[in-house]
Amino acid sequence: MNETSPELSLIIPAYNEAGRIGPGLRKAVDYLRRRGVAYELLVVDDGSRDATVQVAAGFAAEGVTVLRLERNRGKGAAVTAGVLASRGGRVLLSDADFSTPIEEVEKLEARLPDSPVVLGSRAVAGASIEQHQPFYREVMGKTFNRIIRLCGVRGLHDTQCGFKLLRGDVARSLFSEMTIDGFAYDVEMVWLAQRHGYRVSEVGVVWVNSPDSRVAPVRSSLQMLRDVILMRLRHRR
Repeated sequence: MNETSPELSLIIPAYNEAGRIGPGLRKAVDYLRRRGVAYELLVVDDGSRDATVQVAAGFAAEGVTVLRLERNRGKGAAVTAGVLASRGGRVLLSDADFSTPIEEVEKLEARLPDSPVVLGSRAVAGASIEQHQPFYREVMGKTFNRIIRLCGVRGLHDTQCGFKLLRGDVARSLFSEMTIDGFAYDVEMVWLAQRHGYRVSEVGVVWVNSPDSRVAPVRSSLQMLRDVILMRLRHRR
């Protein structure tokens, strides 16, 4: 690993992930080493009450750094902290459960030269959903995507897949403007990218639903809707 200028920064937000994060980190580190990629891997602990920090810290000798938020602030806050601490030429965002396998980054990398923001997507050509969410979650997700289009994020089919690749300088610039701490941070990131004139692309990826989701169907959906509306008010000119 190149300590001065990693090619890739992998950001993983984590909240009470002690039972899942170890196998995911093992796969990610092994993959990046096989590729010979100069990397940094930042696990951002979002005020976990379990052994998430200890499990992740066990990979310190393999290029994993743990950042800690003192209290649970939300996925958006954790991702923002990780991105702003990153140094890589490319920044990859991934959920701790790796619902999208780390190997799928190669599909996103192919689009990065002409699109500084590339979203892994479950809703475009090339996507492969190997295990679906419960029906009600899929319906709620599609409804949320329709709502955010009304709020100004247009031309995209799936902003909420947790697997995203950005050019490093663009990522750090966008996240310096972020205001949403919760699950809807994706929407603000894309909205800011479009407002600044950056091309945003979607690439179909493999995705496997994790039954141990941190998203509460009703409460989280209402919070996301609230955050998107407030985000538009905050950024209004």
